[in-house]
Amino acid sequence: MAKKQLVRRPAVAGIFYEENKDLLVDQIKWAFLHPYGPKDLPQREAKRRKPRIKAAITPHSGLMYSGPIAAHVYYQLALDGPAQTYVIVGPNHTGLGAPIAIFPAGKWVTPLGSVDIDKEFVEELQKLLGEEYVDEKAHLFEHSIEVQLPFLQYMFGNNFRIVPIVMYEQSQEAAEIVASAIYEAAKNVNRDIVLISTSDLSHYLDNENAHRIDLKIINTIVSLSPNDLYRVVEEEAAPICGTGPLGVSMYYSKLIGASEAKVLGYATSGDIAGGDLGVVGYASIIIV
Repeated sequence: MAKKQLVRRPAVAGIFYEENKDLLVDQIKWAFLHPYGPKDLPQREAKRRKPRIKAAITPHSGLMYSGPIAAHVYYQLALDGPAQTYVIVGPNHTGLGAPIAIFPAGKWVTPLGSVDIDKEFVEELQKLLGEEYVDEKAHLFEHSIEVQLPFLQYMFGNNFRIVPIVMYEQSQEAAEIVASAIYEAAKNVNRDIVLISTSDLSHYLDNENAHRIDLKIINTIVSLSPNDLYRVVEEEAAPICGTGPLGVSMYYSKLIGASEAKVLGYATSGDIAGGDLGVVGYASIIIV
């Protein structure tokens, strides 16, 4: 008997983003047109793939807060056309499942439709890392990857596949291991991929201190130095959510020989929604 295909249903629709399809499309358009966003809608017509962006960093809060900043990355990805596979690495907020967890073969569903998991890529990662790294439980209620999919679906329909990976283990060593496995798997299965790492920056600081600490973190990302990233996070006791995924993007960039990281947008929840206390920082960065 064939194994039943896993279907991951939305966990935060109606909370982090609109649950109704039409309202969600309107919310995505709002993010692109927002003063802190690209201020323009992305190209959505079918086009020949012109890959420039190898990796990207986006936030993962509710779209009403981080959506305009996240939209910068997706606007640029639209210019490249759809990659075969988007490997999306996010933090595990719930603590469920394996410390580093890849979603098995199956589908992810949002109000905009369903997206296939790249089964061959997942199987290759399993060979490289071990069976214990493949675990759907860590993804059941996690929002960090889910909130990326509506942007990709708005631009490309369902003409792409994904590999979702969440990290409860945020260490530098874990980031290097995951980056190396993604790099080797992409080569072994001959896949055109874009790595999307998602992280929110400072949490629940006043706006001035959030900007100060986030600028230091962003500077380490632009320098593509994971050692500096982890040093600054430790020195500042920086309350960021996704050091591991940030480290993955930086180690992966070294492996592919990337030479430039470009900041597309930065703001805090206070900048976007108002308020000076208890803000969260968001940055959009591409690596080319």
